[in-house]
Amino acid sequence: MTDLYDRFARAVDAMARLADYPYSERRQAWLDRLRVNLPELAVLDTLAPDTELGYLAPPPAAPAERLPAAQAGRGVAVSRHARGIAAIARECREDPTRAADAAKAALAAARQQAGLNAFISLSDTPALDGAAAAAARKLREGAAMPLMGVPIAVKDLMQVAGFPQTNGSGGLKPPPALRDALAVARLREAGALVVGTANLHELAYGITSENPHYGWVGNPREPGYTAGGSSGGSAAAVAAGIVRLAVGTDTAGSIRIPAACCGVVGFKPTFDAIPRDGAQALGASLDHLGPIAASVADAALAYSIMSGQAERTVSAGALTGLRVGVPRNYFYDPLAEDVAQAVNRALALMQADGATLVPLDLPGVEHSAALQFATLCSEATDLHWRRLVDQPETLGDDVRVRLEIGQFFPAAWYARAQRGRAALARMFDQAMQSVDVLVTPTLRIEPPRSGAGAVSLAGREVPLHTAVTGLTMPFNLTGMPALTLPCGNGRNGLPLGLQIAGARGADWRVLNTAARMENLLAA
Repeated sequence: MTDLYDRFARAVDAMARLADYPYSERRQAWLDRLRVNLPELAVLDTLAPDTELGYLAPPPAAPAERLPAAQAGRGVAVSRHARGIAAIARECREDPTRAADAAKAALAAARQQAGLNAFISLSDTPALDGAAAAAARKLREGAAMPLMGVPIAVKDLMQVAGFPQTNGSGGLKPPPALRDALAVARLREAGALVVGTANLHELAYGITSENPHYGWVGNPREPGYTAGGSSGGSAAAVAAGIVRLAVGTDTAGSIRIPAACCGVVGFKPTFDAIPRDGAQALGASLDHLGPIAASVADAALAYSIMSGQAERTVSAGALTGLRVGVPRNYFYDPLAEDVAQAVNRALALMQADGATLVPLDLPGVEHSAALQFATLCSEATDLHWRRLVDQPETLGDDVRVRLEIGQFFPAAWYARAQRGRAALARMFDQAMQSVDVLVTPTLRIEPPRSGAGAVSLAGREVPLHTAVTGLTMPFNLTGMPALTLPCGNGRNGLPLGLQIAGARGADWRVLNTAARMENLLAA
């Protein structure tokens, strides 16, 4: 790859002059960052899928449920988690005078655990009292209020009325937002109370939530280990027991990665199943909104409301007849030994519960990192270009250099990436005709230590982003729903995640399967 690096090094100077980018003294930082991604660059340099240029085709119609009658339709999952958000809401509806109690307790817990850096901004008691009183009025007027009094955290990447939207970035002093993002508005209309806005990796452009402006988010499961990102504050707030429900965003795994690192549930639904109105974009063709929660039932209830559906809960009947796709390539090699053991145990539980394991080949999925790299770098740099030129000192160095290198991508590489995405989506659409869900690990490794830039995997050192995002990003590229839930602990006692993915539009099949797995893993 030396020749490729040398070619890129020669091209960087010319491209920076063409873009009239005024910070040429940073040339070595750009080249150092690009060197980390030489494998992806090598793929882009040669990739030429034999397809017409185009983004993803519209998703096929949602597949008909093939789950047994006990698992289809509506029902309430039996969860090991006591007093979920449905129970909190029910108690508050029965006694509206208690509508602010859980939120006040969450606010106290957030302040007590301020060292986690899980929040950027917190509410105050009068605001929570006012919001609870407004919810009580709606209840008296006949509103259903399925989240009455439920405390929530919202990733500080979206508008939340009364809170400044910082996007986790520095140097800016935004005024409080005047309106809610649509997904947040739906939660509030259902009675949820916003305790605070959650910390994140700056601009959501990273997977550690080591934020230079608002502090590194801690992992409540074990100090000194990453909480994951970019929705690290949302996951940490749930894992610490401050709230049972938080809102996150996911561009390459930014809901599922921190949820897996912190040992909670994270759900990235089908692309745009939850509207992105009022959320700051990073890679507009890759961004998803979704819930991070203490249980699958909590995530499912939140999803039904955030997506504008009628209130709906999961059902968790036996997996009899469920066809579980187990990829033979890419997803299971390489894996850390403790991850492999935990996921194999989960697969064995599914098989014992009546599921059929179906080995699958997924040709082309190995190109996912290159497709993601070209797409996200190009889209993010375009989006933040003026700030990059005019106010680069307001950005943390890791995010700044990632935004800077996006200017060096030839247009042909972006076009190739979109061709590759279309081919990848068609491949997955075809694969999902023979199975109902796919099951993979969420991460190839146990959560790494904070500050790590690389990890050991299968006897070699690999960049952190390669080890952490490799199994989540394919489902951003294709827009497929994917969920992570805890499936045990690794050799250092940290949580491990099991990822369940489905065809585009099959969000409830993923949720129902995950609800059953949650119970099987807890038994």
